[in-house]
Amino acid sequence: MLRRLAVAAAVVLAAAASMGARAAAQPLRVCADPDYMPFSNRALQGFENKLAQAVGHAMGETVTFVWHPSRGPGGFDQFLHDTLNAGRCDVVMNVPFASDNVLATRPYYVSSYVFVFPKKRNYAITSMDSPVLKELRIGFEQDTPPENGLKLRALILHATPFEVGDTPGESPATILTAVQNGKIGVAVTWQPSIGYFLRSFSSLEVVPVPNSRAAGTVEQYVFPMAMAARKGDTRTRDALDIAIAKSKPELQRILRSYGVLIYDGAGATGT
Repeated sequence: MLRRLAVAAAVVLAAAASMGARAAAQPLRVCADPDYMPFSNRALQGFENKLAQAVGHAMGETVTFVWHPSRGPGGFDQFLHDTLNAGRCDVVMNVPFASDNVLATRPYYVSSYVFVFPKKRNYAITSMDSPVLKELRIGFEQDTPPENGLKLRALILHATPFEVGDTPGESPATILTAVQNGKIGVAVTWQPSIGYFLRSFSSLEVVPVPNSRAAGTVEQYVFPMAMAARKGDTRTRDALDIAIAKSKPELQRILRSYGVLIYDGAGATGT
């Protein structure tokens, strides 16, 4: 027992030393898009801006933002290449936990893709295998898991692609407007990108897309999300993990204030 306690104490001291080393270094540099709400902007109005400030506070560090567009040629991978992996910043606030081109922290929230359709239609949509999808014009974001799911079911033949994630200046609210105006019957999109705007679209229903499939390999539409340090920068990653554990209730409060749907052990919780 004494040996176990000694080992545990050593782990705690090592973690504290790692965090202290970060605190003695330069301010925490956060790379973010200067104009991509609800994620971030120069006015610090996005949820990634607020998350960064909360984590910086938990780490005892000041936060500075390094601005760089995350949309355009090469997309988010190019953004990571030009910023975090080029040494221009220390952390990116919001990446899938399984990302292999960064050093991810432990997940700090889990969210999903969702179906969005007019409430008055009362469509029986519960999964990508729902029969009514065969009768509807479907909007989807290109180069995302829903696109692959639509192709597997031949639903792509009557689907409309959107390129919000690749088009500078485009708002995620564009796909909500297309549903509300009847340009498409249903959208399949990443919920954290639209939760902020849904307060202006009270006529729309939102249903999470489950990780399920009627036949074949299960598909993934629910994703744990993490923060990211550069590969090899374990000092920053470890300090972020400590800060996330310390401030997780505040981080989730921020996300919910932006309408982000968060999964807990029992499933999705309200926005």
